[in-house]
Amino acid sequence: MLLTNTRKAIQTTKTDKIVLAGGVSRNSYIRTEIDKMAKKCGIKAYYPEPILCTDNAAMIAAQGYYDFIAGKRADLYLNAVPNLKLL
Repeated sequence: MLLTNTRKAIQTTKTDKIVLAGGVSRNSYIRTEIDKMAKKCGIKAYYPEPILCTDNAAMIAAQGYYDFIAGKRADLYLNAVPNLKLL
């Protein structure tokens, strides 16, 4: 799914580069397939060294901590929207 959606995004946006990040960017199969896709599309693919490719949960938790300390609060109606469309 990631590869299919990335291909669509490349075609739609006419970009000349893509970035793969987060925990998924550590996956060697996905890196290889992204590299193949980038080469076929004539664009550049970027991703961090595998040691830096971790799950975003710790980063999100840290931001939540700083928001909490700053007094930011959400009510019980806050909800995730898993199917937001790309702009």
